[in-house]
Amino acid sequence: MKNKIWLSSVFMVGVFFAMSLVTTGSAFAGDTKIGVINMQKVLASSAAGKKAQKELEKKMNELKATFKKDEDALLALQKEIEKKSSAWSDEMKQEKAIEFQKKRRDLGTKQEDANIELKQLREKHLAPILKKLERVVKDEAEKGGYTIILPNNAVLYKSDDADITAAVTKALDAAMK
Repeated sequence: MKNKIWLSSVFMVGVFFAMSLVTTGSAFAGDTKIGVINMQKVLASSAAGKKAQKELEKKMNELKATFKKDEDALLALQKEIEKKSSAWSDEMKQEKAIEFQKKRRDLGTKQEDANIELKQLREKHLAPILKKLERVVKDEAEKGGYTIILPNNAVLYKSDDADITAAVTKALDAAMK
């Protein structure tokens, strides 16, 4: 009996607490203005973002060109092994297999180094843009009276009025000049 009274008291307190949250939440709902930004679109369509992307693509193309020679040499060696291995001695097969493994390992190492270099280059070019973007978003939020600004990938639904991507892109372009 004592447990039933205690449980019903806890239940009533919980219901009271939940009801107070619902009524309090609806009182504040009118004051909340939420904006949504497509960050990828801002970076892709802003002048600074386009410039950074061009630099990254240029470096990526340079790196791909250097890998092309190594990849071609590796493929040529693989074809040679496939065609001629039946005529080779066991010693020659082993030498070619070791050579192939070494070339493949070297190419993998070069590709890993290139990925690290591209990541560092990306950070170098994007860090100042993102820093400025943070300030721009804050200014746009204050100017527009927004309480919260969310990335669009965190939102299931939004009205077109909530999307401030274009305004932020324009403000970022102005701030980066």
